[in-house]
Amino acid sequence: MEKALFIVDYDPTWRVTFEKSSGRIRYAMHGIPAGVEHVGSTAVPGLAAKPIIDIDLVVPSGAELPEAIGRLEVLGYVHEGDLGITGREAFRAPPGDPNHHLYLCTADSPALRAHRLFRDRLRADASLARRYAELKRCLATRFATDRDAYTEAKTAFVREVLAAKTSWK
Repeated sequence: MEKALFIVDYDPTWRVTFEKSSGRIRYAMHGIPAGVEHVGSTAVPGLAAKPIIDIDLVVPSGAELPEAIGRLEVLGYVHEGDLGITGREAFRAPPGDPNHHLYLCTADSPALRAHRLFRDRLRADASLARRYAELKRCLATRFATDRDAYTEAKTAFVREVLAAKTSWK
């Protein structure tokens, strides 16, 4: 049985947790041109979320992926493959690390573009972020032990946000 998922109010320490984890990742990537970004709901100030930090590690191209994967594995990350999403590689955090998901993406990855766009639109529109928080709380109650159903039920909202025409970029 899966652990129950839950949504909590925004916690300003999420940023600190991101900085701690990203610092270790940056250090391990020394010599590889890489960026580290805080994405997902915990990257949106004021937004309720599952207390799991989402981190995107961005390398310029596929040429850097094997070396980056190897270095992450040395840190204790467990490579889980793309989990069905082309353009990103997923990793489970090492035991004892703060609770986070790590995704390795190339700079031209559609998954990276979607993560950034979704985060930035929620940051820019408080009413949109509130709608998303309400949806997540409702779905977390409905699908408390079924993460796949919870994620699938959010898909229409995420697609709507990503497809919306806005006056800013």
